[in-house]
Amino acid sequence: MRVLPDDVSVEVREGETVLAALSRSGYGYRTGCTRGGCGICKVDLVDGRVHYPVTIAETVLAPDEAAAGTCLSCRAVPEDDVVIALRNERLRRLNPYLTSAARPAKPTRGQS
Repeated sequence: MRVLPDDVSVEVREGETVLAALSRSGYGYRTGCTRGGCGICKVDLVDGRVHYPVTIAETVLAPDEAAAGTCLSCRAVPEDDVVIALRNERLRRLNPYLTSAARPAKPTRGQS
């Protein structure tokens, strides 16, 4: 999965949501309930397809929004390689040891 505007690539495991993949990879952004009930985690699906293994309330994600490419990252499971764009947000590195930008640890004394 590729995330814009930061142009970060993250591996998504089978059955994993967009938000879970980001969290597992050490990234985060502003989210709310993480259960599909508030809509704070809405992102734009630029390319690819997602599905929802659980029903999403139309009050949170209206059919016309979904058709226009909006998805709930907390519930959306990618079906293929997807590109998403955060809305007025940037990714934050919550755990730099999990992100691809992390550097390997320096060897301790006595190790080469």
